[in-house]
Amino acid sequence: LRSLNPRLLLLPVMTILGTLLGTAVVGFLVSDHSVTECMAVGSGFGYYSLSSVLIGEKKGADLATIALLSNIIREIVALVGAPLFYKYFGTFAPISVGGATTLDTTLPSITNTIGKEYTVLCIFHGLFLDLSIVFLVTFLCSI
Repeated sequence: LRSLNPRLLLLPVMTILGTLLGTAVVGFLVSDHSVTECMAVGSGFGYYSLSSVLIGEKKGADLATIALLSNIIREIVALVGAPLFYKYFGTFAPISVGGATTLDTTLPSITNTIGKEYTVLCIFHGLFLDLSIVFLVTFLCSI
């Protein structure tokens, strides 16, 4: 972590803010669910096994199923689309799209695309998001 530019440590924060903003817009414009419920689904950041359970306990099976599917789709998009995100949006786009999965499942795909020198950033990003999921999902489900 010491070798990273300190500004890069803001990437997980920007991923969180971008995801929550995007899910709030979707919740406001097209969803049958409330904005906070949509934000809770988005705050799973690809970690489907944890966020789905947390949402299921607080909001029921309907929203938990949506969370499961949206997080699986996020992971698949990150795995398959990493080269395209890199080509059209830059080095950090595949990391942000990967969300919490950059710590494990999408790490090889993303680092093969953007370079091995970003491995530490990917792990930090995924760990930061993993730790935030419990707090964000719980908070947003309680509103």
